[in-house]
Amino acid sequence: MKDKINIAAVNFKTSWGNKQDNLERIKDNLIEAAGKGAELILFPEMALTGYDDVKETPRSEKMQTRLAELIPGPSTSELEQLIKELEVYAVIGMPERDEKDSSIIYNAQAAFGPEGFIGSYRKMHLPPPEPKWATRGEEPFLFETPWGPIGMAICYDIYTFPEMVRYYTAKGCRLILNSTAYAYTHGPLVGPRTLEAYVLINGVYIATANLVGEDLSNIFYGGSQILGPTDKSGNLCYYAGHSFADDRAADYAICSAEIDLSLARRMQFHINPKTGTRDFRPDKYIQMYKELL
Repeated sequence: MKDKINIAAVNFKTSWGNKQDNLERIKDNLIEAAGKGAELILFPEMALTGYDDVKETPRSEKMQTRLAELIPGPSTSELEQLIKELEVYAVIGMPERDEKDSSIIYNAQAAFGPEGFIGSYRKMHLPPPEPKWATRGEEPFLFETPWGPIGMAICYDIYTFPEMVRYYTAKGCRLILNSTAYAYTHGPLVGPRTLEAYVLINGVYIATANLVGEDLSNIFYGGSQILGPTDKSGNLCYYAGHSFADDRAADYAICSAEIDLSLARRMQFHINPKTGTRDFRPDKYIQMYKELL
């Protein structure tokens, strides 16, 4: 299993509701990032269409509903061909139409590799106003790579629900990909402090790609970043990019870095030599959650 990987996370300014324009610029960013040596390229939440909702618009007429596609579908097929030519991995946020019921739309990430389309993750946790157009996904998604398994999450999934990060880490992920639409309305602290805490607690890398600038009604921070542990216990590092709260968050289009995944030690998920067992105890947690359920 490889340890060194070059990652690019893209600050992406959408043209709200203009899928073709966004698609062309996604392709331009893929080519640019791959040309600089990126082996894995991450785009924000809903990068293909734009994020913002018009609350007065009926569900069936919302931009997200009208522009959603099956995955795989026309846009992902076009992206797949380019990504295969570039011989990289890429994850891109977009609205996905359910294959059995066209009225059901998901806030999704599409994942690709050098061999082509891998699969999609459907956002499991939906903050306001997303339930006005989106349906919740039902399961996490990770995919295998030469660097081991990599987990996928979208925005609210990761900032509010530590279960996602813990699950992926326990499954052996050393890297988690967070596509996000983190706006000024969310405030400057929740996102950065949460991501930093997850890195320190779980010992994993988190790459985040955010929208930047004005979409339709929201203004997004940018702040795409690659955050992870160091060789010193209890430390973390912004290997590329900046915190959402940093004045420089919107100053660049693509942030990239080579990281060493061997630093993702995840000690609580390994056998503790003092006890002969793992400190992580899902057998107990499942009982706690059954009580809550």
